[in-house]
This record gives sequence, structure tokens and C-alpha cells, in this order.
Amino acid sequence: MTEEAFAQVEEALRTGGADGAFEFLAEKFRAEKKYPLLFELRLMQKRRDLGMPLLQVGSLEDVPADTRPAYEKGFIDAARETGGLFLGDGDIPRAWSYYRAIGEPAPVAAAIEKVESGGEIDAILEIAYHERVNPKRGFELILANHGLCRAITSFGQFPGREGREESLKLLVRTLYRDICASMKRTIASQEGAEPAAAGLRELMAGRDWLFEGSNYYVDTSHLVSIVRYSLELEDRETLALAVELTEYGARLSPMFQFRGDPPFQNAYEDCGHYLHALLGEDTDAAIAHFRKKVEDDDPNDVTASVAQALVGLLAHAERFEEAIEVHLQCLRDSEPSQLGCPTVLQLCQEAKDFDRLRNLAREKGDLLGFLSGAIG
Repeated sequence: MTEEAFAQVEEALRTGGADGAFEFLAEKFRAEKKYPLLFELRLMQKRRDLGMPLLQVGSLEDVPADTRPAYEKGFIDAARETGGLFLGDGDIPRAWSYYRAIGEPAPVAAAIEKVESGGEIDAILEIAYHERVNPKRGFELILANHGLCRAITSFGQFPGREGREESLKLLVRTLYRDICASMKRTIASQEGAEPAAAGLRELMAGRDWLFEGSNYYVDTSHLVSIVRYSLELEDRETLALAVELTEYGARLSPMFQFRGDPPFQNAYEDCGHYLHALLGEDTDAAIAHFRKKVEDDDPNDVTASVAQALVGLLAHAERFEEAIEVHLQCLRDSEPSQLGCPTVLQLCQEAKDFDRLRNLAREKGDLLGFLSGAIG
């Protein structure tokens, strides 16, 4: 700071007292965009108003109990003002440090909605997606700025539910669009004109030559990853696109038929059955497919992943009695918290079989489950 600045503070004190000096410095810090100093100034003002030492001593927890609520309000007001100034300048990362401190993500989430790209895009992605301030927009920005590979990796690393369905829909639709665009170019080069058909299934129909010579139209590792993730989908329109992705994958060369973990060893066939059932299509065939897998399953598979998939499918089809029988046969000793399907007590509740719920809860030593069955 220059000597002139100190002289100006002294002059503000002489003419306007402490309030005048505070206001002079507030205007100075705003004009010079020294917003962190403005934040500290506002806290100093609040300490003066409350009769506290002007220079901070200790932490917020050290503030006397009778003045703490008022001081906390001053802290919140100062953080809002400072964060708002940073947002006004388009500095989302620095704004977030203030809004995060007071638990108010909404202004930052709104600002992220308007972001396209920029020098600080990675810092913004961290806030939007990884810190879950605006996961939907964050995922859109990951895809737009870093591509499908990075988006798939990010999706797999952060399994929180908030924004997950929207992110997955975007993954499926982007991959579907990319395959169709690539396939249309190939068809146009062979047939002399781009086909009128818009959908993947229609593009493949009657064109077996598209898959000759181990041809493929999108990175096959991206395809298999997204197909596997698509089993989480709830949106019917996107589920239907995922089914078409399995049909496309099943037509690829054997060298691209990756073997996965049970119960989806044959990713495109097995996921195709499951996705059809989620849509309410060919449900009996899908259940028979996975029931056969249960019968053939390795008895030493401690995760009983195949049985869990079958139970989940039966529950989705509201065939609760069958799901209960499979659960008792294959998952009786499994820890409920480790299951990726409904527990047997939950299935009994859905089936309204409260006698069985009560009896099984007694067997498991579960007093809360027993009470739920007794009340019905």
C-alpha cells in the first residue's frame, strides 16, 4: 500500500469517524477488485458493532455464545457479498470458496449453467460435477470440453445419485448419435446418398455389409461401458436407445465381443435381455435367460451376482413371490447392505406377505422388520 492510501484512511477517520473509514475502504477494495480484503473488512465492521476486538482472535467457535448468532449472520452476509462480486466478474472458482463456506451452492449452480468453456474450465468442472454443485451441467461440460472417454471415466468414478440419470441419458444419446452419424457417412460412400433413416436399427436393416471386415463405428470400449451402465436407466426413451446399442454391439466382429463379469458375461446379449425386460418387453424370455444363469452359476460365487440380477428383474416385473423364492434359495445368508437388489423383507412387504415377513424377521433377529410385519 502507498503512503497516500494510509493518508486517505486517516482523512476518512477524521471526517467520518470509524464508519466513514470503513466505507472508504469498502469502496476502495471494490474498485480495485480486492474482494478478499472487503470480506475481512466486513467482518471487522461486525466485530466493532458487537464490541469485540477489531482484529480477529481465534476462530468462530471462540466467539462468545451470546454474540455468536449475530457474528455468524455478519459472516454469512460478508460471504454473500464477496462471492457475488466474484460471480459478477465471472470468477466461479473464487466465488465458490465463499458460498461453500456458508452452504449456499445455488448462486454458483446458476452461474455454471451459463458456462461454455474457458481458461478455468477444469476448476469449474471440479465444482460442478465432482463437488455436485450442478452435476448435470458439469457432465455436459465434461462431454463438450473433454469428450466421451473422459465423460465415461468421470461417470464411473462418481456414483452419487444426484444428476446420475441425466448424465447417463446424455452418455447413451451421445454415443447413439455418434454411431448413427458415422454409419450414415459409410452408407453414403457406398450407396451414393445419405440414407433417410434416422435410427440405428433402421440404418442396420438389410446392410450386413456394414459389419464386414471387423468394421465398427465408435470406440468399442466406450460402447461396452455405456451399455453396462445403461442397466441403471429409468427413462424409457433412453432405455429403447440402449436396446438398439446392444443390437449394434451384437453384430460386431467376435474380436469386439468383450467378456464381462457375471451375470453379463456376454455384454450385448445379456444386457439386451435385461434392458428389454426393463421396458416390459419379452420379460418372460429375459427371466428365463437369467434363471438359466442361476442354475449354471458357480456355487462358490460369494457375491451371488447372477441371483441378485434375477431377483432385481423379478421385482421390477412385480413377480415378488418368485423373487422371494430365489432370494431364499440363493441369497439367504447374504448381508443386506451388500446386495444390489431388494432384501427378502422388502420383497415380502411388496408382496404384502406380512406373515412371511414377520417369520423371516424373527429368524434373522430383526426386531424392526418383525414390527413392520406385525403391523402390516
